[in-house]
Amino acid sequence: MTWEPGAPGVLRLPSGRLVRGRGLRGPLPVGPTPTYGVYLLGAEPPPVNWESTWLRWPDFRLPADHARARAVLTDVWRRCAGERVELACAGGRGRTGTALACLAVLDGVPAREAVGYVREHYARGAVETPWQKRYVRKFARP
Repeated sequence: MTWEPGAPGVLRLPSGRLVRGRGLRGPLPVGPTPTYGVYLLGAEPPPVNWESTWLRWPDFRLPADHARARAVLTDVWRRCAGERVELACAGGRGRTGTALACLAVLDGVPAREAVGYVREHYARGAVETPWQKRYVRKFARP
């Protein structure tokens, strides 16, 4: 009940877990809907027809609550082993890429390599700011 490998926005982590990243400004991709979504936005997102969590994360910034972000992303990592989980922000690059890089760290990618991993396997422009990149590097440390 996970995503199809190679589907739009789907990132395969080294463990084989699949997670979808996307931008909310674009249309919902054709195909199965998520079973769980985490929305990385500065303001509360509109409701969706699946279980979801809002993680307050202003555009071009970092999560408002770092401890909560770690807990939510750890839950995402667990869930994406068997569920269709998506991470999304407005554009699908900065905040989404940063969150995906944190998942890569949780999955065993060294923190210094996680941004490169996401840029190679998800989107070249992922993780937009220097402070988002530093956040990923520090994410390895609880």
